[in-house]
Amino acid sequence: MDNIEQFAWIGWVALVLICLTVEALTLDFTFLMLSIGGVAGLASDLFDAPLWLQVVIAAAVAALLIFVLRPPLVRRLHRGEDTTPSNVAALIGLGGLVVSTVTPLGGQVKLSNGDVWTARSADGELEPGTTVTVTRIDGATALVAAPTSEELNA
Repeated sequence: MDNIEQFAWIGWVALVLICLTVEALTLDFTFLMLSIGGVAGLASDLFDAPLWLQVVIAAAVAALLIFVLRPPLVRRLHRGEDTTPSNVAALIGLGGLVVSTVTPLGGQVKLSNGDVWTARSADGELEPGTTVTVTRIDGATALVAAPTSEELNA
């Protein structure tokens, strides 16, 4: 047991380096907090604390940092993100016009962004010229619905 306590600093340094490496790959701040806890464990080893106390100090510091410091850091990291829907998510709710008759089996619509999509209808048959809204995307097919009278009046 004395050998383990004598060379515990090697374990703390290894833990800190491993956690910093994982943090560099994930950018989640969790492993950064764990590595700082490892530094606290290493510091307590330098003051000749027993191994059990080193582990308790490292765990307490890491837990405190995870619950107190990590949330504001994550908020600050994600503060400038663009929350605008993109790709398929941007098409949901988009309006369009039926180009060729849309049935539950197929048809075509021209969306308000200018794209022409293969489409299916859940409401039955939609004639050319009918205004529709995209309700879902299924692969390369837009599922469309004619607006209800409530949506037209809104």
